[in-house]
Amino acid sequence: MDKLVIEGGVPLTGGIEVSGSKNAALPILFACILLSEPVTITNVPNLRDIHTTIKLLNMLGCTCEYNDHRVQVQPGNLLPEAPYDLVRTMRASVLCLGPLLARIGQARVALPGGCAIGARPVDQHLKGLEQMGASFQLEEGYIIGRCRQLKGAHISFDMPTVGGTENLLMAAALADGETVLENAAREPEIVDLANFLRACGAKIEGHGTSVIRIQGVTSLHDGEYPVMPDRIEAGTFLVAAGITGGELMLRNCPFKDLEAVILKLRSMGMEITNTPEGVLARCAGPLRGTDVKTQPYPGFPTDMQAQLMALMCLAEGASVVEESIFENRFMHVLELMRMGAQIKVSGHTAMVRGVQKLTGAPVMASDLRASASLVLAGLAAKGVTEVRRIYHLDRGYESIEHKLNAVGARIRREKE
Repeated sequence: MDKLVIEGGVPLTGGIEVSGSKNAALPILFACILLSEPVTITNVPNLRDIHTTIKLLNMLGCTCEYNDHRVQVQPGNLLPEAPYDLVRTMRASVLCLGPLLARIGQARVALPGGCAIGARPVDQHLKGLEQMGASFQLEEGYIIGRCRQLKGAHISFDMPTVGGTENLLMAAALADGETVLENAAREPEIVDLANFLRACGAKIEGHGTSVIRIQGVTSLHDGEYPVMPDRIEAGTFLVAAGITGGELMLRNCPFKDLEAVILKLRSMGMEITNTPEGVLARCAGPLRGTDVKTQPYPGFPTDMQAQLMALMCLAEGASVVEESIFENRFMHVLELMRMGAQIKVSGHTAMVRGVQKLTGAPVMASDLRASASLVLAGLAAKGVTEVRRIYHLDRGYESIEHKLNAVGARIRREKE
């Protein structure tokens, strides 16, 4: 198992290229199950979750090859089973459920695993697919679904759900008739998935709004499609500029999709400018505390909560973080406190009082974004920080130590 050893206290300066979005690439890859012709996906990040997905697609009968951020998918004779050994490592595996039912009328998918940030049930996925004509039973930890042919339906989500919206969007692409998704999630990654499906012949309108209309087609054709840039990776690097007192130019940065994050960072004293070369981020003066509540898009993303909290630890005054999406997403707090942060948690709210400095310490990553917050804290801390259990980090950040070292960081990867 690897760890990152970080010698902190160096302002980061230079340019960083933002990778393709993991959270967009995963559903797009699963959507390839729907296709009857070969497809090429470009700008795919080189991450553990991506390779897990490719392995799963190969097991399901699609021939997939990854080479230099390109994935070529050749449809084949599909099999219905997504086994537990793969699904338990990555929650997004449940996204094969809708496409398998739409394409071959059956699916046997293990209940999902992934990060330990709280229960994320799939009941909204199943309820919507049942309205489209599927039936389900649970056997030995597997969701077993069957249908003759999915039918269009009018589906209203109890709450916006990213995975549920993606699963039903994919299923509806090949369903018989029109499907309407109300109270749908509006995340940019859903828009990217819809645009990919449209590029392959799907008929979709309203993606990016709370009402999506899909007119089912009989088949989807070949194509080539570039994955959008990763807004969470970009947001993490914006915080890296601020927490180290540096100046970074982010190329291929999705400025528009980061509006809520950029507004908060500006309120804390950072200067962030969209230029023809990229997004320029720097910290011109002392950081100020702020308050934030995580919300579905276009609100402040829960996937940036831990990183922003690391920045709050060094901001003047008090900050309040309210986590409204996941019930167990403050596990990074105790680790930040080991580095000298002053944080008090009450239920879903954390109060952060800024300190003069953080001090390097051995810390343990509990999930993907918590890992990023500890790396950020280590970049700013006095002394040496060891971030352990970074396999979480490798699920969502491509070559993060190489990107940061190229702009002045002092990070090395070692075996624990």
